Amino acid sequence: MSWLAGDWTHLGAVAGKAALMYVMALGALRVGERRTLAQWTIIDSVAAVAVGAIVGRTAIASDQSFVTGAVALITLVAMHRVVSVLRSRPRFRRLTDHRIRVLVAHGRVRRRQLMICGLTESDLMAQLRQRGVFELSDVRFVLYEAKGGLTVVSGAHSAAEPPDLIRAGLREAVDVPAGEA
Repeated sequence: MSWLAGDWTHLGAVAGKAALMYVMALGALRVGERRTLAQWTIIDSVAAVAVGAIVGRTAIASDQSFVTGAVALITLVAMHRVVSVLRSRPRFRRLTDHRIRVLVAHGRVRRRQLMICGLTESDLMAQLRQRGVFELSDVRFVLYEAKGGLTVVSGAHSAAEPPDLIRAGLREAVDVPAGEA
């Protein structure tokens, strides 16, 4: 029966360490950046998985102390903060962030870009329909943003210059259609 419940005397220590690690993680993430949980990038995902592993292991591993878990957790949150600050430098950002991709240009789906992003044409069409776009010919651009969101710019046949923020996204994009950046 020990396989089911383990050592009953040990369960109190597990519960205590789990509660302490929860409070510790809550405090560390509270002092960390809001974006850690709101809009995930690669560094955010890595931090979240690592935090979960540290909290889980510290809570149930009898050979790991609370202090060891707390130090690991604080170190992880501090490293996440350092990397977040370094992301403001373009060279470093290229190591940590995905580049913007142009998935649709002037009403034409760019299948190679979809493939590179791991998306299907069905994925793209579903996202466009959810945004109220029902004619591909009405789409000037679809940008696949660094954090995975889509920006849809209507007016496929418009001769006007794209707005500033769209031009900035096109400049940062990989494999921009000729004459667009």
